[in-house]
Amino acid sequence: MPKNTICVWYDKDAEAAAHFYAKTFPDSSVGAVHYAPADYPAGKKGDALVVPFTVAGIPCIGLNGGPGPKHSEAFSFQIATEDQEETDRYWNAIVGNGGKESECGWCKDKWGINWQITPRVLTDALAAGGDEGRRAFEAMMTMRKIDVAAIEKARRG
Repeated sequence: MPKNTICVWYDKDAEAAAHFYAKTFPDSSVGAVHYAPADYPAGKKGDALVVPFTVAGIPCIGLNGGPGPKHSEAFSFQIATEDQEETDRYWNAIVGNGGKESECGWCKDKWGINWQITPRVLTDALAAGGDEGRRAFEAMMTMRKIDVAAIEKARRG
């Protein structure tokens, strides 16, 4: 196990979420599932308790902790995309699998985990700053899923 791992709380579906992420994102996998050795407040002996997984190269642990803390945008996975096709693929996978659209490239998967599907053209424009960054930012503020062509047009003015 890596020295630093992100622990993500799930009600009871950490294993299903981990398999979805592994199927959806490159450089993702699911490790050996650890089962509860005894009954616990949110489950029974033998239930999946801890699920190690990697999502886009980031080591994580899914914890089936039962109903409890709710996820917020204070934590999200940010996936950098190269073009509209890749942006659409990830966005549609998350939203089309019971998730929800949000604003400015954000969406939430069916387990309540927040994702930012962010084309590099947008981050490049923001890094450029000045009028180019402002125009790209203003265009982004009107979007749900990021429209790469609209960001490129805004960058050019």
